[in-house]
Amino acid sequence: MKRPGLMLIAVLLLLIAALALKGEMTVAPAVAPALPGGFDTGRALARLGRVLGDQRPHSVDTANGDAVRGRLIAELRGMGLSPRVTEAWACNGAPKSRGIGCARVRNVVASIGPARGPHLLLASHYDSTPTGPGAADDGIGVASMLEIASLMKDRRLARPVDFLFDEGEEAGLLGARAFLEHDPMASRVDSLINIESRGVTGPAIMFETSRPNGAAIDVYRHAASRPVANSMTTDFYRLIPNATDVTVFAARPWTILNYAIIGNETRYHSSGDRLDALDPRSVGQMGRETLAAAEALAQRPPARTDGEFVYADLLDRTLLVMPKAAGMALFGAALLAFAWLGWRRRSGLGRAAGAVAAAFVGSGVLVFALQWAVGLLRPGLFWRAHPELMALATDLTALAASAAALAWIARPLARDRLRTAFWLLFLLLELLLVAAAPGGVAFALLPPLPMLLGAALERRCAGAETAGALAAWALLFLFWAPLLHLSEILLDFPVAGIFALISALLVLPVLIELKPLAARFPAGLVPAALGAAALAGWIAVALAPAYSADRKQGFRIEYGWDQGKRKGEWLVADDGAPLPSGFPDAAFRKGVEMPWSTVKRRAAPAPSLPLVPPLVEKIAERQMAGGGRLITLRIESQGSDQVLLRGEPDSGLSAVRIAGSPARFGTGKKTDPFFIRCAGRSCDGAVIELLTARPGPLTLTLIGIRFGLPTAAAPLAAARPATAQPQYSPDSSFAVDRIKL
Repeated sequence: MKRPGLMLIAVLLLLIAALALKGEMTVAPAVAPALPGGFDTGRALARLGRVLGDQRPHSVDTANGDAVRGRLIAELRGMGLSPRVTEAWACNGAPKSRGIGCARVRNVVASIGPARGPHLLLASHYDSTPTGPGAADDGIGVASMLEIASLMKDRRLARPVDFLFDEGEEAGLLGARAFLEHDPMASRVDSLINIESRGVTGPAIMFETSRPNGAAIDVYRHAASRPVANSMTTDFYRLIPNATDVTVFAARPWTILNYAIIGNETRYHSSGDRLDALDPRSVGQMGRETLAAAEALAQRPPARTDGEFVYADLLDRTLLVMPKAAGMALFGAALLAFAWLGWRRRSGLGRAAGAVAAAFVGSGVLVFALQWAVGLLRPGLFWRAHPELMALATDLTALAASAAALAWIARPLARDRLRTAFWLLFLLLELLLVAAAPGGVAFALLPPLPMLLGAALERRCAGAETAGALAAWALLFLFWAPLLHLSEILLDFPVAGIFALISALLVLPVLIELKPLAARFPAGLVPAALGAAALAGWIAVALAPAYSADRKQGFRIEYGWDQGKRKGEWLVADDGAPLPSGFPDAAFRKGVEMPWSTVKRRAAPAPSLPLVPPLVEKIAERQMAGGGRLITLRIESQGSDQVLLRGEPDSGLSAVRIAGSPARFGTGKKTDPFFIRCAGRSCDGAVIELLTARPGPLTLTLIGIRFGLPTAAAPLAAARPATAQPQYSPDSSFAVDRIKL
């Protein structure tokens, strides 16, 4: 093979290798021996092991929760601290949904430092979901805070530092709400570090700040030794329904930093969230980063730095920060500069832009089509066990589609037209991104600059534009490849077509520079070779196991009993993959909606196994101004672990109150039902007030949730594969009744 061919193959192989290894650009560093006074990962994990004990699920207001809290208090006392426990009812509603959670919570608070001054608060939650032991969520926060408290308790601090281990986060951010409503200490706080988790591995990401973010970013950039943060992520986080305790605390004018790990979501809220699955590297980095931020804030209150900043880390080594106004101005200048360059090179620019646009669109459409085709052969989340294969297949498809667009549309064009078209379209796409998430401008500032500089110097120095184009691509890859990898982890591959657009963004500049080499071969040869590689990638995806012992299928079994219909059903909540042997597939109907959820399930007839539903008694009613009603109810749980009240979309519910703790329903959609969930043993006998605008009769669906299945479900549970497990909620039994008020 001639030298140009070898060079072309070598560069393409290096590009594919870079794409395959992009995840290595964002990993938690190896655990190093603890320095004197530094965070000790082994010691932190040992403390967490003692707190979790036998690693049973310990949801809010349960006996297992009491046991974990007792061991947590013993750890704090063993360190020489004097923790206090506050107990209160709390209700909380999400602003974007029609759901409210309520429970009696018990928060644990320990304080160090002087008695006076504005307080720094470190927060994590010690409760888990009913599904798993929560070693990462939020054991990583508990472990980090215990170690930080032990290191800082004997130091001379400039102001008080409080450690809040709250309960009920998983039931609706209830511990945070109770802290704000009932703990006098909340009024003395001015800064918060919150620690969370959505997985068991990966780097410690600082993904949310207070707004405006000037003071928070000033603290973070000086304290972080391995920063993993960017302003686009924080903007997008505000647009999605996910929430942490910071969602509650953000109502206060505090300086806030919110940290989490997100690697391997398949173990999140499942029985797989255990100590042996928790990556010590993640614990170590989380501990070191939050310790550094706590030490900085403990010595001085945050600077009163008003204003908004855009920022992005570069390979976890440094944080690049710029005032938002300056970033927007620089972005606008770059867009105008490339528009001017495009005008100067307008001959052929339209065709070049068409080729680049075809590469983007073709990549997304082709990945969508191939994913759909594989899904026909094997329904479900077929990539769950091997997301790295899915990522590589997506990248290879984008590479092949981009090569085809350049070969068949842009073959007669010079590289300078293609370079100009690429960067102009890149900035126009960024303009759309910035409209939705202004912090995304941080990813558009540095990469185009070398290209502009090279174009300006080309007449004086031949080859300057080529050098500038390569430097621009290098910066593009360094910023966008880690972002792509973290996005794949966070959003998973149902949106693989969107990831293909970013993959095309990463490969197009290289393909443009390879155009003279590719032009030596028949027009279809390079795209065909890359297409074959992409097809091989999809074949690997199609043949690889869909689930594994480490990355299990979400597969929940339920029993539902309708008291009015005197009818029972077996239910399966999974990802749509074929049911395993032992589940009579023909008996299970698909797409069945149940009263306790808007997520559809498979349902099959079950034996009549009556369950006692909750009882709700109306004990008072008061007419409100405007025709509404305030209805007071007493709940008897009748053995249920949780009680759920459902109001239909036209029920006019607006607010709920228990024991003086009020909460309003969020906006949601007009077609969404209203849900009120009371979690824990204290729901038995609880008195709840409902405010409704509806003057006429109001029908509520009463749902009692018992964790576990009746004995008759044993054959189904035994037939569940070893590579499947309940996630987000445990196997449960539901008793349904209705009441008219």
